[in-house]
Amino acid sequence: MTRASHTQGVGLSKDGLPGWLDPVVHAVETVEPLQLSRFLPPEDGAGRQSAVLILFGDGDGDGDGERGPELLLMERSSSLRSHAGQPSFPGGALDPEDGDPTGDGPLRAALREAEEETGLDPAGVQLFGVLPKLYIPVSGFVVTPVLGWWREPTPVGVVDPNETARVFTVPVADLTDPANRVTVTHPSGFLGPAFLVESALVWGFTAGVIDRLLHYSGWERPWDREKQVPLDWRS
Repeated sequence: MTRASHTQGVGLSKDGLPGWLDPVVHAVETVEPLQLSRFLPPEDGAGRQSAVLILFGDGDGDGDGERGPELLLMERSSSLRSHAGQPSFPGGALDPEDGDPTGDGPLRAALREAEEETGLDPAGVQLFGVLPKLYIPVSGFVVTPVLGWWREPTPVGVVDPNETARVFTVPVADLTDPANRVTVTHPSGFLGPAFLVESALVWGFTAGVIDRLLHYSGWERPWDREKQVPLDWRS
């Protein structure tokens, strides 16, 4: 199947979603932009349109959630000029063939980029929601977070080592575990939520979105916000 046929007719649907995703669906439907980030797209329309895929799976692929929900993440190659070595959601800039950035363009881009970066088969993904567009000032990207349910899991892994160092899933239970939650300190003075999971420090935009999703889904557990780690925590 070609890439185009993978994503043609892409759309949103809540039909048949597992019950444990209900809090996430409610959060997506009710959250306001400023509840997610103080960085919103410039009013003059500036910024490069992009999308990320926030993909939930149930851990064992049978839909019953027995092993608990998981999120798909990747770690960018250390050789990249920007965001080198940083864990993130699969995603990237919209291409012309993705279509209207105000319509289903971000949906197509999120699936296309996930396929290119992780080998994910988009045919097994059910997209069910879109968060408000957010802005990353350091890169100038206007990002649409697209949420999906991994209805039919398929093998994933590194497709291009020049772009991706590894692909991995993180149990939501690990993300909500207070022992894994920290505040990251950046040399610039930036302080933000972060997660120490799967031998990685998840921080920045990705951690910020996860933090807000956990909070507004009611999954967040109290954690010590005074527990700080530097960005170079491995040094």
